[in-house]
Amino acid sequence: MKDGGFRFLAMTGSLFNLQGKTAVVVGGTSGIGKALALGLAEAGADVIASSRGKQAVDDIATEIERRGRKTLRLVSDVAQSASLEKLRDATVAEFGRVDVLVNCAGITKKGPTLDFPQDSWQQILDTNLNGTLRGCQVFGKQMLKQKSGRIINIASLSTFLGLFEVAAYGASKAAVGSLTKTLAVEWSRHGVLVNAIMPGVFRTPLNAGLLDGTERGREFLARTPMGRFGDVQELVGAAIFLASDAASFVTGSILVVDGGFLASGVNQ
Repeated sequence: MKDGGFRFLAMTGSLFNLQGKTAVVVGGTSGIGKALALGLAEAGADVIASSRGKQAVDDIATEIERRGRKTLRLVSDVAQSASLEKLRDATVAEFGRVDVLVNCAGITKKGPTLDFPQDSWQQILDTNLNGTLRGCQVFGKQMLKQKSGRIINIASLSTFLGLFEVAAYGASKAAVGSLTKTLAVEWSRHGVLVNAIMPGVFRTPLNAGLLDGTERGREFLARTPMGRFGDVQELVGAAIFLASDAASFVTGSILVVDGGFLASGVNQ
């Protein structure tokens, strides 16, 4: 390898290095959120992974510390702005700033739209959409004050496609995609970049009941050209990229990690 190749490797390595960064992952104690929290820690960031469950927060904090990173053991609830403000203020008090926010809290429920319960509809939108908005507002204030920051939201296949009998979830995630783009337009000139990751079909505790041994699960597999569900670890690279200096001119994007699902037409 010529000297230029070594210089390129050194440059790309530093571009993706999150050493010295502080990241908060809301909904970061299970599923996709847990994988992203640990992945950001392995890339060098100090990570605060938060959710409503105290034991879950303690458990992942221990895992982060085992990776040689600093963290805080703080619970939070995306339904309450005051809870997120406490999380933000404690993080800033300890680390001086917040460089990365990942909004990963989410819920879903399957049922016919015609008589879908209003309370379930409101709960899903309040968690997935309003919870994401609250996170962006609360942490966005700090990032705008800093004049720098990265926000990573979690989109869905239903951001782009209609999925059978999950209208509330689909509506919430379509709106998260729009919110991501709107905030990018508003905040990017002030140094705060807002993007989203769109996972394809990843089996997690949230959706296992809809996928395992069901016709729905088999249809998802048939429409995924790679022929398998994703592993949550396969989302980590996308998060590190969006959190890193490598994505310094990326904002308002929805980064698709779906095994080819959106590209799929006829697979046989």
